[in-house]
Formats: sequence, C-alpha cells, structure tokens
Amino acid sequence: MNLPSSPYLPINRLSQIFNKTVATYKFYWFISILEIYSEKNNPRINLWDIIIRMVANAWYPINYFKLSFGKSDSMYDVVKELRNITNIPIDTDKKEIISILEQEVKSNKVKNLLRIFTLNVPFRFLRPWIDTSDDKETVERSTHFENSCLYAIRRESNDWWIDINPVWSEYITTNCKILLDFSYWNLALFLQNRNPNVPNIPNKLIKPDLRTSLNSQRKFWNTVITVEGNFKCIYTNKELQVGEYDLDHFIPWSFVSHDLLWNLVPVSPEINSSKSDGLPDLKIYLPKLADSQHKALKTFTVVSKSNKILEDYLSLGSSIDELIEMDDKSFYKVFEKTFSPLEQIALNMGFKIWKKN
Repeated sequence: MNLPSSPYLPINRLSQIFNKTVATYKFYWFISILEIYSEKNNPRINLWDIIIRMVANAWYPINYFKLSFGKSDSMYDVVKELRNITNIPIDTDKKEIISILEQEVKSNKVKNLLRIFTLNVPFRFLRPWIDTSDDKETVERSTHFENSCLYAIRRESNDWWIDINPVWSEYITTNCKILLDFSYWNLALFLQNRNPNVPNIPNKLIKPDLRTSLNSQRKFWNTVITVEGNFKCIYTNKELQVGEYDLDHFIPWSFVSHDLLWNLVPVSPEINSSKSDGLPDLKIYLPKLADSQHKALKTFTVVSKSNKILEDYLSLGSSIDELIEMDDKSFYKVFEKTFSPLEQIALNMGFKIWKKN
C-alpha cells in the first residue's frame, strides 16, 4: 500500500516506519498518535495519552478475538493483566476503556505495568529519520526535527510528550484516513503471520460499531420453521416457533467473524446468554447441527424461489444441488471437515468447550 506523495516531505522515510517490526508497538503507537491528533488538533501529545490509547486499541483483538501477538510482544500480557486489575469487560467501548485507564494510570501499579511502552517505541519509531540506537541522542536530534522527522520527543521533569513537526501537520490532517488504513493494513499482515489459520484478521482489529443485521438469515429460518413444523433446538430439544427463537453462531462470531448461514441455527432464547463465546462439544452437537441444516436446505429450496442466500453454502466446497442430493452421512462429513479444524484452532486460541448444563 503506497502513501500519498508530497514534493516537500520525505514520504519514503514515513513509509519505512514498520520495517523490521517484531512487535505490535509501532503500529499501535502510530495509530494512537493519528487518532489523538485528529481529535484534538493539538501538536503536543502527552506520552501517557498515547500509551493509554495503544492499550485501548489493542483491547478488542486481544480480549474479544483472542488473537496471538507473538512471544516477543508484551502488549498481550499487559492488556490481559490490566483486565484482571480493572475488571473492564472484554467488549467495552474504546472511549470508556480510555476513560477508565486515564484514572487507573494514576496508580503506581498500572503505571509501572504500562511503563514498558515508554522504553523503546517512541525512539525507535523515528529510526527512518534519525539513524541511531542511542535513545538520548534520538531525543536531542529530534528536537531539531532532523531530516523532517515526524515529531520531537521532549521531557520536562517527569513529564514526557511529543510535538508533531509543523511541516507534517497539513499532510496528516489531509491524509489521516489513508495513514490509518496504511497502519491497519500492515498490522493485519503482521498478525496474520502470527495467526496463520485464523479467519478474517482485518475484521478483528477494531470493534464494529454495529453488528450486521441477520434479517436475511432469519427469513430463511422462519420459512423453514413454518414449513417444517416441530423444528427443535439442537441444544434443548425444545420446539421452536417463528418469532420466539434466537439465532446462534454455532462456532462463535468472535472467532469466525462472519454470519454465513451454515454456521447459524435457531435456538431457545436462553441458550445464547449461557453459551456466549463457548465452543459447542462437536461430538454432541455437530450431528444435530448437520441434521437441522440438511433438512433446512432441502425445505427452503422446495418452497422458495429466492435462493441467493443459499450462496453461503458454496464455501463448504460443494454446489447447492450436490449438498441437497447427499445422504445424511455424507452431508455430516462435509460439516465435520469444515467444523473440526475451526474448533481446534479456536481451542488453541483459548476458546472453551461449552455443554448445556
């Protein structure tokens, strides 16, 4: 991904900021600077404000999606420990996380935990402009905005901050969205290498404001339940009625990050709250899911002329007609081949097996 050019600025140096990156710190450092600068339009940004924002930005992919950040990355352990200290829920909005951490950082325990992010990244981020491994030298040379570096690092007593170089102000303001996309694109590539089997990494970096509507999927199941009658929840064995069921992501949405129809099934309303992001025991529930899905697929194709939603099933590796014509055992094998690897990867990431009590 190329950055917008400028006849006056060393864009080539800016494009090198993520070279030789071994941890997520630089990504979250730059993302946080961009966000704070765009919100406050103040070139002076306190170091602790950036660090708190870094943690808030990493909160969702670590706590909710359980992504691995790699063994050499302290962000994962720090965020996990902060959650234990603060008891902030895993799906809390970023603004609230920032607000809570702004209060918590006043305590020595939290400040000492976050101090690791003050040691290297503010200085090493400037390496494309100031080629030295000496942090004190980096600070001194940055104050003169050497090579038109992005910011100066300044300190007064125990207070650290950065000053955005005025020559970069207009460029950042004009291209902030592109710079954020550039950062998240590189972060996604970085995390994909550390989570090679995890689906949809880019959609696991930011908490979505709203989840996608499941109206189409619900219409599908409404049709099936109406026609079939006596359609039962795979977990409770209770008969379900239109308008009186919840749609469950069999493998949790927090792992798959999609709403494909073959991973959705109507369930008794009380199940969703108890199951949460648990993994159903495949030995118990996968045969029931496959049976419900196979019946639903056959029923829907007979009574509905609109089959566009059935395109979701194509990702299982067979055509719709092939899936319909399969016997139950063959259809189950397709589901087993799809769901078993997903479950194993999710288990490796820390998701837990769930069984109905």
